[in-house]
Amino acid sequence: MNFSSKSLLTGFFLVFLTLSQSTFAQTEPETFTAKNAIYLEVGGSSGRYAVNYSKIFHQKGKLKLNGSAGFSMWRDKLNSKTTWLPVIPLEVTAFYGKSNHHLEMGFGVTSYLGRTLERISGTFEFREIVVYDAFIPLRVGYRYQKPEGGFFFRVGYTPIIDFPPRTGGNWSFNPYHAGISFGKSF
Repeated sequence: MNFSSKSLLTGFFLVFLTLSQSTFAQTEPETFTAKNAIYLEVGGSSGRYAVNYSKIFHQKGKLKLNGSAGFSMWRDKLNSKTTWLPVIPLEVTAFYGKSNHHLEMGFGVTSYLGRTLERISGTFEFREIVVYDAFIPLRVGYRYQKPEGGFFFRVGYTPIIDFPPRTGGNWSFNPYHAGISFGKSF
């Protein structure tokens, strides 16, 4: 092997090593410094709408675990009387991705108060009662959140499993539900 062949081979080897290091090196995903978010959600785990607070409570590599709680008031009309009743959506999600774009999956429980009519035994009269009710929202969607904070956005498919804990009704599944959220992470 002559000098020019050795130099060419050595040069090729050095270029290959340099390119392979930059191409195949595992870059550590960014650590989220903005672990909190406040946002408005329409649809989604709230059912209708809610103002939510969320916090990333665990992060390792590209995986982050997040918990959120919200508050809403639903208008309920029964016997031409309108009442506003509280709603509390709670949710745990995992989101996976690097930088700003993530796949998000999770589930929660949304509890709320509702009103219904109850027949008074022995008579044909009804009385209005307030009942506790709840449903389980599931989530698969997209989440846009910068590691350093700022604008926050997510959209997701959120089917609902409805279970009547105290009303004696039947479980049901609503596959036609979605949600969108806008807010700020900090």
